[in-house]
Amino acid sequence: MINNVQNICIEDYTYELPEDRIAKYPLENRDDSKLMLFTEASGRVPKEARFKDISDYLPDDSLMVFNNTKVVPARLLFKKDTGAIIEIFCLEPSFPEEYNVNFACTGKCRWKVIIGNIKRWKDGFLSLYIGEGNPDEDILKEIDLKVELISREGECIVEFTWRSGLSFSKVMEHCGRIPIPPYLKRDTEAIDLERYQTYYAKNDGSVAAPTAGLHFTGKELDDIDRKGIKRMNLCLHVGAGTFLPVKSDVIGGHTMHSEPFSVTKEFLKVLVSYDGKPVVAVGTTSTRSLESLYFLGVHCIERGEPQVVEQWEPYRDGGYDYSMKESIEALIAYMDKNGMERLISRTRIIIVPGYRFRVIQYIVTNFHQPQSTLLLLISALVGDDWRKIYDFAMKNGFRFLSYGDSSLLQRVENL
Repeated sequence: MINNVQNICIEDYTYELPEDRIAKYPLENRDDSKLMLFTEASGRVPKEARFKDISDYLPDDSLMVFNNTKVVPARLLFKKDTGAIIEIFCLEPSFPEEYNVNFACTGKCRWKVIIGNIKRWKDGFLSLYIGEGNPDEDILKEIDLKVELISREGECIVEFTWRSGLSFSKVMEHCGRIPIPPYLKRDTEAIDLERYQTYYAKNDGSVAAPTAGLHFTGKELDDIDRKGIKRMNLCLHVGAGTFLPVKSDVIGGHTMHSEPFSVTKEFLKVLVSYDGKPVVAVGTTSTRSLESLYFLGVHCIERGEPQVVEQWEPYRDGGYDYSMKESIEALIAYMDKNGMERLISRTRIIIVPGYRFRVIQYIVTNFHQPQSTLLLLISALVGDDWRKIYDFAMKNGFRFLSYGDSSLLQRVENL
């Protein structure tokens, strides 16, 4: 089966996306966006609704899962003595490796990064680029952020040093810029500081927003609670790989980067209790995390402990016959045995047509780029009906990509 999946031709998952259909800015109000419905209740035909009414369309007695990661100002600009500007794009901590510990550092830490203009930086320290007329110039000079290139072999690693006694998370807030998607084709602006962040964002670490959640406000969350739908959070820190296009002719040539995610034992116990009931994932990151949990549980059953979920693991010949309940209960038992209240793991999982969903039945998601792994995920969920969905969106004025409109899609069984 794995070879059949890897031979999926990416050109089969394309559509024409005019530049003027890409939402370059968010709407004035988060929940003013449109909501497309494609569920059994809608007759399996696309229908237009308002996002602010989303609770009306969610199945009763369901579990709704949100990704509460928080986007960090991961773009940092430094200046050489020659005047050349070097951009550092922080990907994830190198030392200390744990996000919370790294962000709490005061004075020094290391990160895995992407370096723009790296050919012009051989070695030595660089100082933060402040720019003329910067209103925060005094604060930035006091912080005195510098960076040194530690390694350029394979993954680039840099070491940041600074003064002032601030934590690195605060240093980022003062010195960094929010890394909005490159397809917006504009610089980060003041509005992005608030709106390229979910209402419920909590845990620092992402370099891209889980954009399906950008539409929610307190109103929608209150409406969901009043309907008796259970809300739970997990955390997957979205990596820069979310920006990478598929450049190979077939999906087997595309490499997924691993991303860290975490859940509590309480979360897993709730998930097990919803076995046989609808699970609604808010976004593709929540979907990939929830489906990865199944394979972590399989690891516990077959290997004794959870390991990184590899890209093509779900497509091995023969597959796995364990139920979701069996798998998640094995994961809980592993945590009980090791005295763990929170599980931290990593996943490279790719969800493409041919994938067998184990956990979710519904997804809330935006409209994705042509020939992207995210569009392949949607096709895995609804089959060839993705074309019907996207055609309807295009003909009915829906806005596309990160700041665009939303959809509620129900999984098509027996694809």
